[in-house]
Parts: sequence; structure tokens; C-alpha cells
Amino acid sequence: MLYAFNKPFGVLCQFSGEGNTLGNHIDIKHIYPAGRLDKDSEGLLLLTDNGSLQHEISHPKFDKEKTYIAQLEGQITTEAISQICRGIVLKGGLTKPAKAKIINEPDWLWDRNPPIRFRQNNPTSWIELKITEGKNRQVRRMTAHVGFPTLRLIRTQIGDWKLNGIKVGKYERL
Repeated sequence: MLYAFNKPFGVLCQFSGEGNTLGNHIDIKHIYPAGRLDKDSEGLLLLTDNGSLQHEISHPKFDKEKTYIAQLEGQITTEAISQICRGIVLKGGLTKPAKAKIINEPDWLWDRNPPIRFRQNNPTSWIELKITEGKNRQVRRMTAHVGFPTLRLIRTQIGDWKLNGIKVGKYERL
């Protein structure tokens, strides 16, 4: 079985433990996340009871492309986008080249709880970013490196699996 979950901000990608965990949102036994999203990130999380599928989705050697949209602090430049697309040297080495483009704020976006801090004199911008790696907090580290820290990060797709309008905090069997 494979499930798609729209992970809300603040949820930990584990079923047990203290705090707001997957167990507070998903009542299916014996399924496990295929990959992770950090507590501060939102969006598509795949869960399965199939160990080999879990491995195929989450292991970097399979190069599953992951698509994110990110709200950034400041008006990102085409030069910053070019740097992200070429790859960025982070602690741990050079990232693989990414696909990135500037986008408008999506009209389908749900409200985040708590909301992003708003500063009238500090504009924000949005990008879509596709990567095949999954280094720890990689997207956030890449955008910060080029001078535009990530304020909000939402994964919308893993390989061919898409978020497809699943409401925040809900899941669907695929």
C-alpha cells in the first residue's frame, strides 16, 4: 500500500514520541514514511508498508526527483536562480544541479499555522525547485547560500506522485 499525506507545518515525520507526530494524523498501522520532511516543511509525504518501495522512494541512488515550492525572503534574482541550477557548495560538498524557476504565489495554497512573519518593507518571492538529492535541509541551505532564506517550504511532488489537492493534514491511498 502507498499513501500520500499532506504534512502540516510543525509535524514530526515519526509515529511515536513527544509532540505533534504522524500518529496524531494517520490512523493506519504498519506504514512508514518513505523519506522525510523536516518539522518546518509542509506538503507531500509518502508512506508505505512495502520496505522495497520505501527504499526506492527514499534512497538517493534512485534519483527520484522531488519538487518543492518555496517562499523566500527578498526578491530572488535570475543570478541566484542560475547558481542554484549549477549546484552549490554546501558543507558536505557540491549539490547536484537543480531545476529552479521564479513563480507567482500559488493560488491553491492553504494558510499556514502559524503564519509566516510579515514585514511590510521586506518583500518575498516564490520559486519552484526540483532536486534529486535529499541532503539535510538542502533546499533551505541552498536558498540561504544565494542570499534568499526560505520562509516557507512545500513539497508538491516525488517522482510521479503528486500532492493533487489533498487537504492539509489529510491522506489518501494511491
